Amino acid sequence: MARTPAPHLPAVRDRVVVVTGGARGIGLATAGRFAAAGALVLLGDLDVEAAREAARTVGSATGAPDRVRGVHLDVTDRASFAALVDEAQAWGPVEVLVNNAGIMPLGPVLEQPDAVIDKALEVNLRAVVTGTRLVAPGMVERRRGHVVNIASAVGRLGLAGGAVYSASKFGVLGFSEAAMGELAPHGVHVSCVLPTVVATELSAGVAATRGMRPCTPEQVADTVLDVVRRPRFETWVPGYAKGLFHTSNALPRRVRRLVSHALHADSSLSDVDQGARAGYEQRAQR
Repeated sequence: MARTPAPHLPAVRDRVVVVTGGARGIGLATAGRFAAAGALVLLGDLDVEAAREAARTVGSATGAPDRVRGVHLDVTDRASFAALVDEAQAWGPVEVLVNNAGIMPLGPVLEQPDAVIDKALEVNLRAVVTGTRLVAPGMVERRRGHVVNIASAVGRLGLAGGAVYSASKFGVLGFSEAAMGELAPHGVHVSCVLPTVVATELSAGVAATRGMRPCTPEQVADTVLDVVRRPRFETWVPGYAKGLFHTSNALPRRVRRLVSHALHADSSLSDVDQGARAGYEQRAQR
């Protein structure tokens, strides 16, 4: 089959956009950016009251409260995800899906309970597959659409203390690259955004690598919107982190370990402030 370039969406006005994990952090900021650009935004979250409040906040800020809605979404439940997509389609076809929902339970892999591991893989990886499978058939039929998956820098660089989280994000990148190969001939884009440490509840107690400041949810949201307007597969936030990764990755592994240790990168997910993370860890495990 001959490959045809997938069309892009330079304007997102009046497009239907679905954002998962939209009540807080990156998801909330992303919903705000798309709403400000004129999109119809449905944000889903496990915490339905927080989702509704987020929608009210975004709708009020953009002066279009009837164009932003917050609903319950359990990304680990296919029926719940399908109901969200059906609700979005009451506005029109889903043009953009932002798979943002994610959890980051940290700890030594030999000490993490099976239930915590299963939940992390279900939320971070399986849900990305589920969401893509729910929206992509319509996109293929229309020969237009975009799936944006929020991955992570540790989806390219595994760090001690975050083995399961890294595994889930490595999986997101692998799935996305393969899905891109399958869907691009049908006019559908698949992209990944790879933030480093983001100043949200998810990264509570995690220190950024020496010389690198945490980025903000708004920086990630700006990147997501730009990726939809100018499609490409992999975008890091901040952008210079990609160059640092590839430069480091070209070094022998022994040298990489020394550099990682000098920058405190090797301990950024294992040497965390447990007190600062306690509240998040408890909520993530629930």
